[in-house]
Amino acid sequence: MPRQLGDLEDAVMTRVWQWNRPVTVREVLEDLQQERSIAYTTVMTVMDNLHQKGWVRREVDGRAYRYTAVSTRAAYSAALMNEAWSRSDNPAAALVAFFGMMSAEQREALQDAVRMVSPNLAETTPGDPAEPTVAAGDDAPADDATQESGR
Repeated sequence: MPRQLGDLEDAVMTRVWQWNRPVTVREVLEDLQQERSIAYTTVMTVMDNLHQKGWVRREVDGRAYRYTAVSTRAAYSAALMNEAWSRSDNPAAALVAFFGMMSAEQREALQDAVRMVSPNLAETTPGDPAEPTVAAGDDAPADDATQESGR
């Protein structure tokens, strides 16, 4: 059941991003019902959970809430991957298994991403090639990349 909830969260977030405007539970429900049978209260609970997790903000509109995405799809995906990875009792083995599941396109995207962050990792720990692996778990490389892109 937890995987189905994750799938539903993804489906809800996809609509919020695609529509790129404040949405109501009713609007999301009606769109989801084109693909599956689902209850209003289920969608309401998922949207409330997403709000509690900080992925959407909500504003009162009459008797309903309107929900808006707080972050990008990329940031959401990264957080999901980080959450799954952090639950492993053997993170290295989890990564090896994950890499083994990747398509050729995904491996290429991973190589591109590593090339993009490699200069940042080297800047954080000059002279010690072992340290970037340790430092990669903190937010410094991501912050450096954000500053360089001007965001």
